[in-house]
Amino acid sequence: MTPKKRRSRVYWNHGRLWGDFRDFAAVGGRREPLIPHGERLATTNPDVAARLADQRMRVLQELKDRLHLSGRRPSPTLAEFAGTHLVAKKRAGKVTDGWLAATEGFLRRAIEHFGAERPLASISAGDVRGFAEWLATQPARRRRSGEGKPDRPVRTMSAYSVRAHLFALSNLYRRARESELVPVGCNPVHELMDKPAITRKEARWLEVPDAALLLESARTLPGLVTAAGEAIGATVAHPFLATFLLTGGRYREVLGLELEDVSFDRKTVTFRPNAWRRLKTQGSWRVVPLWPQLEEILRAYVFGVRLERAGPLLFPGAASGMLRETRRLLDRVAKRAGWKAGEIRHRIFRHTYAASRLQTLDRGAPVSLYTVSRELGHGSEDMVRRVYAHLGSFRHRSEVVEYRVEQHFERLGDQLVRLGFDITSVITEGTAGANETPAITQREAGEDVPEWARRDSNARPLAPEASALSN
Repeated sequence: MTPKKRRSRVYWNHGRLWGDFRDFAAVGGRREPLIPHGERLATTNPDVAARLADQRMRVLQELKDRLHLSGRRPSPTLAEFAGTHLVAKKRAGKVTDGWLAATEGFLRRAIEHFGAERPLASISAGDVRGFAEWLATQPARRRRSGEGKPDRPVRTMSAYSVRAHLFALSNLYRRARESELVPVGCNPVHELMDKPAITRKEARWLEVPDAALLLESARTLPGLVTAAGEAIGATVAHPFLATFLLTGGRYREVLGLELEDVSFDRKTVTFRPNAWRRLKTQGSWRVVPLWPQLEEILRAYVFGVRLERAGPLLFPGAASGMLRETRRLLDRVAKRAGWKAGEIRHRIFRHTYAASRLQTLDRGAPVSLYTVSRELGHGSEDMVRRVYAHLGSFRHRSEVVEYRVEQHFERLGDQLVRLGFDITSVITEGTAGANETPAITQREAGEDVPEWARRDSNARPLAPEASALSN
């Protein structure tokens, strides 16, 4: 379709001046915002816009003349195509705005190293190797130290960060090849013999008694008033942490749960995309059981303090939006239970749920790998084997996932007393309350258990022959 002719290349678009270069489409011309150097938005000054349009037209005309003489479309510059690539990724809608911003940062560093005017086709595998080595010497982004605190030591980029930069550059070359802007097979990142290696180690997780202790710390968390207002107290902290530990949901999955996602009738919790957040993959849309302990906690919360807040979110933040900062809350809860600040983070809860779920029974037999992988939102059982199957020293066989301190008072007694938990009614014969009677669901390693429920009792690192998944 022939574009409608304009009297001028410069036109107004939502209060900003743009340029129409669609007659140079063969060399990348399109409708573009006329953005002055050093600014983020298109100009509103007609004289500046005219100068920018003239400069852009001269560049496009030179590219068009070159194409006419050689018969081949010239390779675009790195900076030029990086912008085109990011716009295309945004239109595709397959990545979040957060990841798009991160990709833009990766490509900015590539432009800083190679130069904005460097043609894509001129970058070789050796150049990319130099880029990777340069990244390894660059300081990693650091959290700011508080006032009066010493500056944190400068860290250089990890192998994981360097790989993220290389993969972003490789993805850019894939699009350039699709657009026939570089020769077939031109991807210098793929030609690297050795990319920075990541040292993988077993993720941190909590055994059932430790998870119960953390929940008890949240349940008894005292109030706190700061300069910014009243901090989250036990009435929210307890159900908040319980939802993480008893569903295995990812961080934003739990923050974006709505009230209607929790069904007390069907006894389910549904993770699905909504206006607050998307899910990580298509397989992340799933339904997990509403375990009895979580049902007790959420019933008291939903029909109690939650009625005082408006909005559809299960855990609303400021202005009924999603919670933004929860690390300070985790530190407050963790320090009361004996951990240091920063030791407990949300990812631990997902691994804890998986390890606890693998200990459960399904109609008397160990739960299947497929069931656990689906509850975690993974399409592959192998991910559970490699990443989420943790072998601990404590055995807790049960039909349900639960973290009840009443069941572990012998192991946690002193720590529970420090939290203000009265264990006398549990350890004194005949005085235990109905809700404090320990269920006979825990077995220490080495006790006599049925053959189908027995696991290797050695607390050694995870191995195929000594995992929760061994046949």
